[in-house]
Amino acid sequence: MQEMTTVELRPQVGVGLAGPASLPAPAAGTRPTTTQAMMPLRRRLMAAIAKSLRAGGRMLSEEADYDRQLLFSPVFLGAGAAFWFLAPTDIPFLPSLLGLMVLTVAVLVAGRGRPVLRATFLALALVVCGMLCAQFEKWRASTVILDSSVTTTVTGRVERREGDDRGRWRYILAVTGTEEPAVKRPPKRITVIARGADAPFEIGDIITGRARLTPPAGPALPELNDFSFGAYFDGIGANGFFYGAPTKVDSQAEPQEARRATDALLEWLYRLRSGIGDRIRSILPGDTGAFAAALVTDERRAISNETTDALRQSGLAHIIAISGLNMALSAGIFFVGFRMLLSLFPGIAQAYPTKKFAAAGALIAVTAYFLISGFAVSAERAFIMMAIMLIAVFFDRPSISLRNVALSALVIIALAPSEVLGPSFQMSFAATLALVSGYQLWKDRRVRENAVLKMPALRPVVAVGRFFGGVFLTSLIGGFSTALFSIEHFHRLTAYGLPANLATMPIISFIVMPAGLFAMLLMPFGLDALPWKVVGFGLDLVIAVARTISGWGGDIGIGRLPGWYFAVAVAGFLLMTLMRTRLRHVGTAIMAVSTLAFLVLPARRPPDLVISEDGGLVAIVKASAMASNRERPPDFIFDQWQRALVLPTHDPPKMLDGPAVPEGDDRRLRLSAGQQNEARLAMRTAAAGGTAERFSCVKKAWCVAKLANGHVVTVIENAAYLGPACDAGDIVITPVRLRSASCRSGATLFTGETLRRTGSVELRITAGGPEVATAFNALSRPWMRHRAYDWRNDSFTDSGLSGISDSGG
Repeated sequence: MQEMTTVELRPQVGVGLAGPASLPAPAAGTRPTTTQAMMPLRRRLMAAIAKSLRAGGRMLSEEADYDRQLLFSPVFLGAGAAFWFLAPTDIPFLPSLLGLMVLTVAVLVAGRGRPVLRATFLALALVVCGMLCAQFEKWRASTVILDSSVTTTVTGRVERREGDDRGRWRYILAVTGTEEPAVKRPPKRITVIARGADAPFEIGDIITGRARLTPPAGPALPELNDFSFGAYFDGIGANGFFYGAPTKVDSQAEPQEARRATDALLEWLYRLRSGIGDRIRSILPGDTGAFAAALVTDERRAISNETTDALRQSGLAHIIAISGLNMALSAGIFFVGFRMLLSLFPGIAQAYPTKKFAAAGALIAVTAYFLISGFAVSAERAFIMMAIMLIAVFFDRPSISLRNVALSALVIIALAPSEVLGPSFQMSFAATLALVSGYQLWKDRRVRENAVLKMPALRPVVAVGRFFGGVFLTSLIGGFSTALFSIEHFHRLTAYGLPANLATMPIISFIVMPAGLFAMLLMPFGLDALPWKVVGFGLDLVIAVARTISGWGGDIGIGRLPGWYFAVAVAGFLLMTLMRTRLRHVGTAIMAVSTLAFLVLPARRPPDLVISEDGGLVAIVKASAMASNRERPPDFIFDQWQRALVLPTHDPPKMLDGPAVPEGDDRRLRLSAGQQNEARLAMRTAAAGGTAERFSCVKKAWCVAKLANGHVVTVIENAAYLGPACDAGDIVITPVRLRSASCRSGATLFTGETLRRTGSVELRITAGGPEVATAFNALSRPWMRHRAYDWRNDSFTDSGLSGISDSGG
């Protein structure tokens, strides 16, 4: 047997439950081991982590006590709606409904005893509820969008009208018929511009005329705004213009359909709105009258482009839109004025709650304002928010609170979830959140009494200082809070918005809005001319400030933001504004770190070539400019390209003398062998001898250019030149909707048909050939499906995208 050794265990002095912390110190003159040196550091680190966790737990408990779940409810609801809209395909309804039912049961089972689990289930339920709201809005809209451009005779009832500064009128028509040709899938509602009419048509008139109709535009570049998305949920299926002046149709000749009472009421409201705008513009001519009418009726097209650009570049464009500022000023002026009027009668003031009477009057005033504003999205959102704040007065609740902002956001998202993705919704609520959150911090601050400031002689100075200080802080907070969203949607920042708002807000608050409200009250009696003159005086000052500050420059182009940065920065912003405790600094840190990463990380390589969705406009992207195939490119698309790519300079093409363009239909033309050889030689000669990265063009025939990497790009307007273009170029683009989707030479071909399905295109030339990025990868969403419609057999083709040859040059 092995001998067993007995070891006697004796407790050492000083060693107890404390463990390593109570080990004896090393002998003098000896160095502590690494483990012994790290133990105090680890203990301090663990203690710091435990302290932070305990503090975080206390702050989370405090956030829960202040019912932050309600404040985050619209965030989760909006996230669900955004997820549904951004998904590649429609999310099935029944699984979503079943998921909502399961999550609702889970919330009830979790109860209040497990707050974290309950909050998690509630957040998921709100996300699913947002998805269902989006689904319901899609069903409610069910807009028929025109599949492709067409020239037809259209007949429709005028639902709305709006004039512009060039004497043209834009009508929204409820389409009653099309002919020559009859459109197989006619949209129910269109916007169309009419020129040359002696007088505008009245709302309710039935008009007809030869018109060119086009579908709503898609993204000008991949990842930019898809205008067909907004048009789908606005019920607009096509845009266009009349050839010549349309004519009025005798209503007796048209079949009379049963009209709902709501339709008749809306028609009466639009007629009233149009009459108010005409009355204002008859008193105040020019941009002043157009500006005043826009503040009341939201008809903005009559303002000249020069004034509109000045307001935008100076950061004052928000004044034109009927939004929170206008609603708040009108409600506040009416509330204060009516309450002061009631205070003149002591018996009423002492016996009745005049504050609630004033709130009721202000609510009636903003409701009337909303009804004559044309139901614009910004006006609808501002009205709901202001109505909730005024109703809070009836229940003796604070009007300015994050709770009211959250309630208004919940109502708006539930009614129109598609607005979550729009710049108007995002910028409005970002500014409101920041201002209300800042107000809460300002109200909760500790203030030391200053006896000097209470001196009677200084009270006027203090009042004026507080007013301008409030304007300064409001403009500063509003500008910073909307900067992220301005860059994301408009790719620019305004450098001098703060001084412009400081100069104009007193004018708007003390001259324009009070006089405008007084003028509207006197308008039924025909006594409104003098108040409108006062309004005009104030608006002339605003326009002068805008033109002066816009002359300073300050319109800073930023370009497109990475998708990850916008999402992360918005999450940080929401934490920063919705949290009450020091946890809000987590949001500040997220925004700071993400911004630093955005500035430090290398930006995505810009494209070498961009193509519009119809193939009519092509541009080469250079280091300092864009060279297009058009001497005067269309502003609507080219302006978006310049902002997104931060390239304000345009290099027009060099025009060449070329062979005569063959006459006839592009689809049926054939060139003789000699003409083809002549065109092929001319293209190759222009590509070899032309200016690098600049188009050389023969009018109405073809354009050719050589990229910096040697690839040749040919753009043809006439399908007869397809063969020579494929032989001379590596990348061929044509707006003609050809059935052929490839070049026999192996060149990459983009036609009107393939671009109709892919939308706009960006190309980056790599060693392996062209790298293609398209606006659409599938056409399964309802606002994209019209691109997959084939009118020849009246059916939708496969929603997948095909037909782009990537064989390279």
